[in-house]
Amino acid sequence: MGNDPTTKYKVLFWVAFQLLSLHLLEDAPWQTWLFCCYTLSGSINHMMTLAMHELSHNLGAKGVTQNRVLAILANLPMGIPAAASFKRYHMEHHKFQGEDVVDVDIPTEFEGWFFRTALRKVLWCFLQPAFYSLRPLAVSPKEPTRWEFINIACTIAFDLMIVHVWGISGLLYLVLGTLFGMGLHPVAGHFIAEHYVMNEGQETYSYYGPLNWLTFNVGYHNEHHDFANISGKHLPTVRKVAAEYYDEMPHYHSWIKVIWDYIVDDGISPYSRVKRVTMENEEIEALRARGGLVK
Repeated sequence: MGNDPTTKYKVLFWVAFQLLSLHLLEDAPWQTWLFCCYTLSGSINHMMTLAMHELSHNLGAKGVTQNRVLAILANLPMGIPAAASFKRYHMEHHKFQGEDVVDVDIPTEFEGWFFRTALRKVLWCFLQPAFYSLRPLAVSPKEPTRWEFINIACTIAFDLMIVHVWGISGLLYLVLGTLFGMGLHPVAGHFIAEHYVMNEGQETYSYYGPLNWLTFNVGYHNEHHDFANISGKHLPTVRKVAAEYYDEMPHYHSWIKVIWDYIVDDGISPYSRVKRVTMENEEIEALRARGGLVK
């Protein structure tokens, strides 16, 4: 129940589908283009971020290098390099969940202070791609590694190819799709659903709804954190085997409702995360000095 060999075929299919979409929408009216950019490109590129998540755990192939290469391939249609850095930070999220200045999944003090009203939380949802990508650089910067330079080079080469064949509008379709898909978008509900405390005393939540079909079952999040070496394909089996445990825990059936509740409930904000301080400054500095858990 470890890696899922079908992941590489899913990645190849959806990368090819994005390229086909560029071809089919080349002369489309701007309204059609924009609609497809949000719905189609947004959903597919968010799916590719979750392929990167799966591959960061080495669950798409047997070898570490194969998983890294597949993650960079999945990253290409997003138009923005992210795969190599995501792996480094995400491993620390799992080992040090909620740890201040180590788990960069935790919103900053500014986010918690500023984005408290409904309108500001809507803006925060739109800006999630910016916070998700820039927060690590501010909270816990790391020296780039060889894989990050490879990731950047491959993305630039791919972007240049897209511009050469489909023009700047082709690149915009991919990049805006990434920003839409990670912003105020149904699939992006998992960002909030996973660890925002909606039920006092519970830090992690699962989602059992149809969008798991598009997201490598990332909604099975309690199962994932309990068994991070089991691929998304098999997480429903984990739930089934331990139904008496997982089914009794509060969980979700709609990411759209999660986003709605987050926005309209005055008691929920970016502060609604469990933040802990268990590491000494010396431990944090030693972790940073060796480049983190993964290079």
